[in-house]
This record gives sequence, structure tokens and C-alpha cells, in this order.
Amino acid sequence: MTPSANIDIPAILDAIPGVSFELEQWLKLSGFSDEQTLDLQLAVEEVITNTILHGYAGTPGTIRICCRAGPDEVTVEISDDAPAFDPLQVPEPDTSANLDDREIGGLGILLIRKVTDNATYRYEKAKNILTLTKKKCPSL
Repeated sequence: MTPSANIDIPAILDAIPGVSFELEQWLKLSGFSDEQTLDLQLAVEEVITNTILHGYAGTPGTIRICCRAGPDEVTVEISDDAPAFDPLQVPEPDTSANLDDREIGGLGILLIRKVTDNATYRYEKAKNILTLTKKKCPSL
């Protein structure tokens, strides 16, 4: 098992595929299934994309992804220096409403909540820090 990994990227969309690849390799070395790996990749991609598009909004910046594996779970901490924003305070969208009546956006946060076991946010030392936790499912 590889206990930790750190990835620093510029706040540009072109950096996301590299993060996904590195995250996939690290999760597999840490013993996570393909399905769990995909779940966490999607959640991390969503966070990074929103940070780039809405947090930095075209201004230069850096995003740091810190991964830590324990025997039963993995924690991915994503931090940035964009303006303070707690994505977990965004209300869940009404997915029962007709598509034409729904507001655009908000589904990414719903996805993050659904595919991770825990998500927490804090703003510390002028940094947004979102921590995602995924428990390892036992092998069948």
C-alpha cells in the first residue's frame, strides 16, 4: 500500500486528466476496487473543475490534492487559495422536478455527496480545504 500522495496542479482544465490518472494508479495500489476508484475520481474531478471554473474563474492559481490511505479508507484533501466557498452549504437540487423547471448546476455537489462516505469543508490560513473520505469495501 502507498500511504500517501501529493499532487499540485495549476488551475487549468487541461491538468485534470493527469490528476485522474495519478489518482487511479494510487487508489489501485491502495487496494481499492475499480468501482470505488471511479467514484473517487469523479468526485475529485468535480471539485477541481468547480474550483477552476468558479473559484479561480480564469485567474492563475494552484490546487493541491493530498491523498492518504489507511487500512479501511482513503482520504483525499483538496485545497486552493481561491475566495472562500463551502460547496457543502449548497442545497441539494430538486431532482424530482421536471428538467425544464430545474436550475442549471448543483448536480456536482450531489454527486460528491453520493459517491463519498464523508465530505467536510474548512477555511484555514486563507485556503479552502475540502476533505473527501471513501471507505474500502471488502473484497467479495
